[in-house]
Amino acid sequence: MKIEHFKKSDELHIKLYGELDEHHSSYVRTSLDSLLDADNFSRLYIDMSELDFMDSTGIGVLIGRYKRLKPRGIPIFIQAPPPSVDRVLGLSGIYDIMIKAG
Repeated sequence: MKIEHFKKSDELHIKLYGELDEHHSSYVRTSLDSLLDADNFSRLYIDMSELDFMDSTGIGVLIGRYKRLKPRGIPIFIQAPPPSVDRVLGLSGIYDIMIKAG
């Protein structure tokens, strides 16, 4: 699992590589929380184009970050999930609380 990030204006962009599953969820959770606490931003973009696999543990990681950002009024945009990941996100209802960016 690899995580890249950059800031563009008032946006924080994060790119995930590999598998977001039980084995990697603790690392991803800790890494994302560090980024979310360190930066001042008004939108979060999560690029999933290089994510090979995600299970329900990954959904939990996303929901946890949503709960951290919601009180601050910061929306989360999901970018370019591969078809298998998009299916998991759609079935889970994530797109009801996060925005699928084109």
